[in-house]
Amino acid sequence: MEEQEDRVDARQLYERLRDHTGPDVYGTVVVPWLGRAAGEYRTQLVEGVGRLERWAVDGPDERGQELLWELYALSRVSDALLLAFQPPGDPDEPWSPALTAAQYLELFCRLGMTPFERAGAFDPFWHEIVEVEQSPEPDEPIQVTDVVWPGLALGNMLFGRAGVRVRAGVRHAERGVADRSPLYWTHRRRHRPTDDQSKGWGHNSQWRTDFRVDLCTGTGYELNACAHGYRDDLDGLTYRRLTPGEQRELLRHRCLLRTPADAAELDETAPGWREDLYPYPARLSLNRA
Repeated sequence: MEEQEDRVDARQLYERLRDHTGPDVYGTVVVPWLGRAAGEYRTQLVEGVGRLERWAVDGPDERGQELLWELYALSRVSDALLLAFQPPGDPDEPWSPALTAAQYLELFCRLGMTPFERAGAFDPFWHEIVEVEQSPEPDEPIQVTDVVWPGLALGNMLFGRAGVRVRAGVRHAERGVADRSPLYWTHRRRHRPTDDQSKGWGHNSQWRTDFRVDLCTGTGYELNACAHGYRDDLDGLTYRRLTPGEQRELLRHRCLLRTPADAAELDETAPGWREDLYPYPARLSLNRA
């Protein structure tokens, strides 16, 4: 069936990026799509943040659900475009569209998003750890040393965290774990395993995956604010063998920061546990103070 030319959605953009084989992917694929998306599509994204903020308080609605699916598809576009800025990884990476940093920002800024780096203090709400420089001082806190790619916000909602290199003591972030363990709520990274709820579903069903909604409020953060499950109760977050602190860090950082205390026993009794932590139902409110 021939594709409708008036259709404007992120899955369409993702598939056209994937299928493009010639030069100038930005001019050939992104610019024409943006020309059709910069109007009503952009408005729906910008105005939809308020709908998701209400969802976090009052519960789901049909239009909010459609927006979660669309934001997830748009995050898949972002994941693909960010591959070029990441450390070397799988040599068999199937495809990686080549956009410059300026082109990447142009795409998402024209959809109503605001870029940020926050190159000062490290905060897992805003920052994704890409590389860890291990400090010889075990208790040295996590510090941002370099911004690898910018983050994006859509109003009060986080769309994508800034990728950063950090320096830290091993008691705060362990090299090889904080930067190489599976990253949840993420479809693709070149340098580390990833997991999201689209994995294992069919060609069409995978696109009915909810975007993780993290909100910056006047007093703090609402993490995974539109999840259907637990609220401020991490009992159902993941394997009970993780400590409460490890569970909380998994939700905040979307990955483990250090080798868990019971890792050796888990390796023996539950092989593959690192890829099977399933934190998706949990939500958490954090006060910045």
